[in-house]
Amino acid sequence: MKKHLNIGIEGMHCAACSARLEKALSRMKGVSSARVNLALEEAAVEFDGRVVREEDFARLIGSLGFSVRETAVLEEDRQIKNMRAAKRRMLRIWALALAAMALMLPLMLVKPMPGWHGWGVWAIFGLSLLGMAFPGREVYLSAFRSLRSGSANMDVLIALGTLASLLVTPLSLVVPEINAHDFAGLAAMILAFHLTGRYLESRARGKASEAIRKLLNLGAKTALLLIDGVETEVPIQRIRVGDIFSVKPGRKVPADGMIVEGSANLDESMVTGESMPVRRRAGDRVTGATVNLDGHFTARAEKVGRDSWLAQVVKMVQDAQHSRVPVQLLADRVTAVFVPIVLALAALTFLAWLVFPEIMGSGGEWLRRLVPLSSANTGLAAALMAAIATLVIACPCALGLATPTALMVGSGLGAGRGILIRNGEALQRMKDIRAMVFDKTGTLTHGKPRLLKTTGSGIPEEEALELALSLEAASDHPLARAIVAAARERGLQPQPVDGFADHSGRGVSASLGGRKLWLGSSSLLREAGIEGWNQFPSEPGLKHASKVWLADQDKVLGLFYLADTVRPEALEVVKTLKGMGIQSIMLSGDNEETAAAIAAQVGIAKFRAQALPADKARIIGEIRAEYGPVAMVGDGINDAPALKLADIGIAMGQGTDIAIEAADITILRDQLELIPLAVRLSVETFRKIRQNLFWAFFYNLVAIPLAVFGALHPVIAEIAMATSSVTVVTNANLLRRGFLTQRHRGGEKKRKREKGKRLVKG
Repeated sequence: MKKHLNIGIEGMHCAACSARLEKALSRMKGVSSARVNLALEEAAVEFDGRVVREEDFARLIGSLGFSVRETAVLEEDRQIKNMRAAKRRMLRIWALALAAMALMLPLMLVKPMPGWHGWGVWAIFGLSLLGMAFPGREVYLSAFRSLRSGSANMDVLIALGTLASLLVTPLSLVVPEINAHDFAGLAAMILAFHLTGRYLESRARGKASEAIRKLLNLGAKTALLLIDGVETEVPIQRIRVGDIFSVKPGRKVPADGMIVEGSANLDESMVTGESMPVRRRAGDRVTGATVNLDGHFTARAEKVGRDSWLAQVVKMVQDAQHSRVPVQLLADRVTAVFVPIVLALAALTFLAWLVFPEIMGSGGEWLRRLVPLSSANTGLAAALMAAIATLVIACPCALGLATPTALMVGSGLGAGRGILIRNGEALQRMKDIRAMVFDKTGTLTHGKPRLLKTTGSGIPEEEALELALSLEAASDHPLARAIVAAARERGLQPQPVDGFADHSGRGVSASLGGRKLWLGSSSLLREAGIEGWNQFPSEPGLKHASKVWLADQDKVLGLFYLADTVRPEALEVVKTLKGMGIQSIMLSGDNEETAAAIAAQVGIAKFRAQALPADKARIIGEIRAEYGPVAMVGDGINDAPALKLADIGIAMGQGTDIAIEAADITILRDQLELIPLAVRLSVETFRKIRQNLFWAFFYNLVAIPLAVFGALHPVIAEIAMATSSVTVVTNANLLRRGFLTQRHRGGEKKRKREKGKRLVKG
């Protein structure tokens, strides 16, 4: 029995930590896959529940020196707690480091004075030791746990570098050539910059994971359950399928369900993206986390917990953030062996400076002329300086954070706008799309008929529509619903009718105020012996619309034109895609003439008509052969095979669950304009991934040789190391700044203004 589990993990400080943990989890018996995400501080595990249990994971994680995070802790609370703790450690180590530097600088600049220099060096030694023992102790505990488990992480490098610099002071008692004051304060300064980097990285990572926190915080925290007819407030976790809950004005809907009694205007913008409230009545379904603006209703819970709409959205975003982008594979392989290689390199550097001082010194002198970031040293002091700098300059964290952080920000940005990306591979492929295939019905069109025009004959159009409303008020036929919706939009109300009859497939008839009325097709009117239905003039542009006639016993009273209409944004979407170099193609099961008319309205030059469900997958293959990578946009069950076969399957979220399950990207909101935005999101996110990987590799390739040849002072090396990780995470967060176009940003502001006005008015 396959299960999926996300495990929050405390104690991971670098990419080597996550790589080691992932390797150990993957080797567990019964585990089919394991992914550890450093940026999220989580592991995603797929396993056989009959072979391995959840507590086995906690035991393994603990044995490696980490701990499992309590699931009850809110994500936002955890982030705030971690940032505050990191800030406290940073401030404390800086207080000690600055005090050490205040003593260290005079010692380096003033001519040695017996007694005073000795006292000053040991005072600095004491301050550094305090910094290592208290604000910096977690670094050494992490390094110890890592070594005890048989591996080495980033903290091992920092611990060895600072311990080596600290021990130089007692070593100077027996090796007079070493100037102890050059090393005495290094440990405190290295720790100060290291913990500053940790704090800044924690802040940046908190910003990167903002999307998940916002999604989690959207849901209600409590619910008003009706227990024996009494409203009782309970935690959201206590709701079960079938429970009846009450929703009062201003409160969030606690679960997905159906209204049993009452009505209200709901803010469903989080689901639909529309700012205007939606009226929900008895029999209508409601979605958890939407807001009741007014009114009061009770509803029966249908989907709760992990099955709810919000939980499914959160899961899809988490799955995307845990996934791997193919371009990340090289970085993963490097990270897995990074720390052991650096340890070996630091040892070789130390030996090389002792054995070949002239060669190392000449190389260092040449580099110092290019990069004057260190002073010349000789003998054992030079060997120690170079080895310490090599230990603290190497940074696997930048490599480990480069891809997942950008992926986290990109998928979070998408989720915030109703674009759910299933995995990182889909994000990488999306940028290469050259053809976009649209299913017609429900994608380029609204998927349901609308009243386009009313023509009255001898009576006003509004009167004809009111009579039609009276006849169709109780009907469930799609054409009837379109007429009813149009009449209600105009504020019309149905009148009571007698003798209602449903003429299957042709229309309805009834008596209103003693007057016999018919509403339906031309065949219904012919059957009733009513003439004149064929004397209405043809309407240009409406020849593809369905026609519904209204008549009494004497004559035809009106004609209604109904059709599935094109989405108003479809034309602009096709133009935008063309500007991106993407060819739009339409698939339709309609006849050639109808398909051509719809394609012309949306600006699509190429289309396939009379495409049966079985044909769609084959057509996708033909289009790929002609254009290259192809995306398919659909919303129906019959689109699922084509969605799966396309390089990228895009499901409109208002469609079926099967289509959504088959898709790589889901557009949650009924907004076609989000499709070009999804393409741009892919392009921009992948650009950030490439930038991050380039700078992470470039940093290590340049910085490590500088340290080996003594061209970097250890404190400068630590500053560079801390900066590299922060830079990678910050660069990923910059994706937010340039992602939205001015037009889209303006639309967001407009929706927020409308929402604010509505809330003030309410």
